Amino acid sequence: MDLKGRDLLTIADLDSAQVTGIIDHAAAMKKDPGRFTGALQGRTLAMIFQKPSLRTRVTFETGMTQLGGHAIYISPADAGLGTRESVADVARNLERWVDGIMARVFAHKLVTELAEHSRVPVINGLSDDFHPVQALGDFLTLREHFGRLEGLKLAWLGDGNNVCYSLMLAASRTGVRMGVATPRGYAPCNDIVEMAAAAGKKTGASFEIGTDPFEAVRDADAVYTDVWASMGQESEAAERARIFQPFQVNETIMAAAKPGAKFMHCLPAHRGEEVTDAVADAPTSVMFDQAENRLHIQKAIMALTMAG
Repeated sequence: MDLKGRDLLTIADLDSAQVTGIIDHAAAMKKDPGRFTGALQGRTLAMIFQKPSLRTRVTFETGMTQLGGHAIYISPADAGLGTRESVADVARNLERWVDGIMARVFAHKLVTELAEHSRVPVINGLSDDFHPVQALGDFLTLREHFGRLEGLKLAWLGDGNNVCYSLMLAASRTGVRMGVATPRGYAPCNDIVEMAAAAGKKTGASFEIGTDPFEAVRDADAVYTDVWASMGQESEAAERARIFQPFQVNETIMAAAKPGAKFMHCLPAHRGEEVTDAVADAPTSVMFDQAENRLHIQKAIMALTMAG
């Protein structure tokens, strides 16, 4: 599995062996971090942020430090992607100074443009279309708790958004079944469903897309949700709260899944909206394990793509 110099913009960039390899590498780093302290000695990561984030900034920066490297935070005002300076020129500048670029942006085309014009690896830390590092960390979390991925069922309730897309692509490469329930008009786009279903034929993954949350969680090993209004959708928040209320993950929903099913959330959580406190704080909640595993999966991605 040679990922040196490779971009990671979406899990569609990876095959099944590469997804498993990244998870394996992250697990090894988590188990024995001392073995990898010099993996990125002298290397520098530029971190471009259009969207703020607690988890993304802290985990990438901490990960680079733990691997012996250095991370530089670049604020929206510093980069001004496509406004103060063209995306191509930002990429051409950064490639002269750093060994990798992480970008957390609105439009997915910005990370694709950065990758097109950069000679160093570009990692998508989140875009409006995909969140690959989150999904890979989530699948590390699932494997830790169940000892396997193939044959598990993961339920998704809420908006068919960027996290949902990335989970579907990860599931398609690892043999995980998914039940997805969204309000009408908020389902994942057909292109992603078809892409995931096609890849899933090789691994045994399958996808059921519907509007009934109880059907989606039936026999589910884990139940996953996200905020109802993501960054950039604040003006829709009140309307979405009304539409998405039947998809709240509460004790009734969790009782319809397998006994002991895990609860998952990419955070931040809007408690009392998409999830109740009783579920978020239950012993079966693994959302803080997911947050921790962002660190380990991103260390693996950076080491595999940026090492000298």
